Amino acid sequence: MSAPVVRFAPSPTGRLHVGNARIALLNALFVAGEGRFLLRLDDTDAERSEERFVEAIRDDLTWLGIAWDDEVRQSERLERYAAAFKRLNEAGRVYPCYERPGELAARRKALQKRSAPPVYDRAALALDDDARARLEAEGREPHYRFRLEASEVAWDDLVRGPVRIGAGHVSDPVVCRADGTPTYTLASVVDDIETGVNHVIRGEDHVSNTAVQIELARALGVEPPAYAHLPLLHGPGGVSLSKRVGGTLTLASLRERGVEPLALASLLARLGTSEAITPAATLNELAAEFDFAKISRAAATFDEPEVFRLNARVLHAMPFTEAAPRLAALGLADAGEAFWLMVRSNLERFDDAALWAVVCFGAITPVVEDPEFLARAAALLPAPPWDETTWTAWTGAVKAATGHKGRALFHPLRLALTGVEHGPELKNLLPVIGPGRARARLVGGTD
Repeated sequence: MSAPVVRFAPSPTGRLHVGNARIALLNALFVAGEGRFLLRLDDTDAERSEERFVEAIRDDLTWLGIAWDDEVRQSERLERYAAAFKRLNEAGRVYPCYERPGELAARRKALQKRSAPPVYDRAALALDDDARARLEAEGREPHYRFRLEASEVAWDDLVRGPVRIGAGHVSDPVVCRADGTPTYTLASVVDDIETGVNHVIRGEDHVSNTAVQIELARALGVEPPAYAHLPLLHGPGGVSLSKRVGGTLTLASLRERGVEPLALASLLARLGTSEAITPAATLNELAAEFDFAKISRAAATFDEPEVFRLNARVLHAMPFTEAAPRLAALGLADAGEAFWLMVRSNLERFDDAALWAVVCFGAITPVVEDPEFLARAAALLPAPPWDETTWTAWTGAVKAATGHKGRALFHPLRLALTGVEHGPELKNLLPVIGPGRARARLVGGTD
């Protein structure tokens, strides 16, 4: 069997949201290590496609850890689509239509009122040469539809199992617009054929398109690829994600809010599967467990708080070798491994490390609850050098001298030394703060 070849085919008309990212990720995991991943930019809609979104798509995929083997732009392949259209026309599989959008909308509405499928009635097939000439004399430019022939199209879907679509439920698709440009339907099939795509993994909203595209591929003399249609990913309240409602769940938004790519990938790869949703160590781990059989046919819901819970767990396990260059980017190149290992379990996002660097090395405004108690504690600070045993020895001495214990002992010391209620263990934090800063915070209120 040949190696799998897949494609991710976004339209550069907006930012990628988590639903798009899930499709891209599962394609990449499926071919990891043994196949090819193509990035295809479906940019034939010249009015809505923008170069800034092309760059954003590339940036988002790279951030998520997805690399592509080749990139294809539909706007650069118009001659190939024209050649395919010519072949279909010569075979008698396309026909001109003259209805305007408003007229088609009215017909669909009338069918829906009768509870009939809103399928095109092939009225244009009944037009003779004279009728077409009269319509063109009125200024109507024809668009072209592909004439479906099969009474039923069936395939074994890798997620949904056996699927059958009857001809009476699908309209003859438009394959060429009145301005001569190809539609997505034709361009997609031609691209899949000519780039060697043999597996199409996409959302279940394309199921009816698949029936059409299978017939198109066969009309062009090629057997279609295997198909896997994934249940759609829902956002809060069960709303299907789209560019319109997925704004707060774009990859750009999540990235700006400190989400780690591995946390998002772990959630998207395991959401709606039989796998426990835990942070993976690498994308290779996610690829090794990928199996279409594990994917439920029920819609999955993207829970935003869940990705932030996973995010914290990713950070808590991050080794210093991975964190070091990012600490340097925050201006913390000298913080060191001991600092990272101490603070990482208290991080919700990576940039929070800078806040703990201020606590450890900078100037803070301590919270002073009991000045007299803090002064007595300062007087009992041991002489350096300090290590992880210093905290226990010092607080033992303070307890004996003041009678404070439990929360009454530890809470005011933490507030004075760090200025916050919670954080790393003070047995590890105190030696990093050091004698000078510790004394200043206990007795002076500032340092």
